[in-house]
Amino acid sequence: MQIRLISGLWLVACLAVPAMIGCGSRDSGDRRSPEAAPPPVAERPTSLANEPATAPKPSGPRIVVLGDSLTAGLGLASEEAYPAVLERRLRDEGFNYQVVNAGISGDTSAGGLSRIDLALQGDVRVLIVALGGNDGLRGLPVTQLKSNLSRIIERAQDRSARVVLAGMEAPTNWGDVYTKAFRDVYPSLAQQYDLPLVPFLLEGVAAIPQLNQRDGIHPTAEGDRIIADTVWKVLKPVLERSPAPKKGASGS
Repeated sequence: MQIRLISGLWLVACLAVPAMIGCGSRDSGDRRSPEAAPPPVAERPTSLANEPATAPKPSGPRIVVLGDSLTAGLGLASEEAYPAVLERRLRDEGFNYQVVNAGISGDTSAGGLSRIDLALQGDVRVLIVALGGNDGLRGLPVTQLKSNLSRIIERAQDRSARVVLAGMEAPTNWGDVYTKAFRDVYPSLAQQYDLPLVPFLLEGVAAIPQLNQRDGIHPTAEGDRIIADTVWKVLKPVLERSPAPKKGASGS
């Protein structure tokens, strides 16, 4: 995976559309260390209740995908977003799960933490954590990202939900030290909590023009199908290693 090239091109796209994700809000020449305190950032209140597509369903075993606009499927129909593609794949494979798209555009790891208890309501068997892209775009401290993700993982494990962690890349404008520290958060947490890891959520999609929308950041429907394939390669063994409901099962 050509991470440096991907990150650099992703940054170019980010700077071209600063209004969409909040990137470009700081001078691109600013170089913050991984430990640096962030400038004040106005966090948009996030709630599953104000986005019907992300509201947990009332019953049945489910897989929840906690993420940002990449998970929400910004610019796509709801059935084209990768969580919906995953649900169809599960059904094709005979697994009786609902997949809840708990992605909210603009969300950071802090936003995900603020709504994790709501996301875990009901019979959640697996939580896929796909957060961090907006932390990286804003240059938020890596220590903050790691702490937020750790708390999300622990909340899920406290409820006996299995966790799959999806890695993300930071753009290179914050400097090599920050970029490496950001990248290392995900394998470090995966090792600490013994989690299956998707090394990079956008593997095979980032920086490929025909797989991304005009903003250069958010995937097309075809790009989301590739993301679903990437996640499925890690998710399927998780479901196969332990009892999982099949079609026609009670799903207790």
